[in-house]
Amino acid sequence: MTDPHDAERPREPLGLAELQHRLAEFAAARNWQPYHTPKNLAAALSVEASELLEIFQWSTPEESARVMDDPDTAHRVRDEVADVLAYLLQFCEVLGVDPLTALAAKIDRNERRFPTEEPFRHSP
Repeated sequence: MTDPHDAERPREPLGLAELQHRLAEFAAARNWQPYHTPKNLAAALSVEASELLEIFQWSTPEESARVMDDPDTAHRVRDEVADVLAYLLQFCEVLGVDPLTALAAKIDRNERRFPTEEPFRHSP
């Protein structure tokens, strides 16, 4: 069965910089910049992450693994993921944080903080 929401999806994904630019233009066209403070964007990000979590509330692990099987629920998941990412990208834009650089640095720190122990390494 095809997803009835397919027409809403862009045909080619944009890069992070292009998405941030589109979000900034969208906000500017509506004069929303005064409201896009770090505090407000962090709060909005938290709310949207909670709305994503709400989709899974009371689900068993097995049910949560199959959430994308239902087209309507899959659409809700994609919408909430988009909202979370939009607010995160706007937050990063306002504070001048490069999210990809921040993530790479965090992975590097975590690899040093949580080294793989030799006895537990498995070959592919």
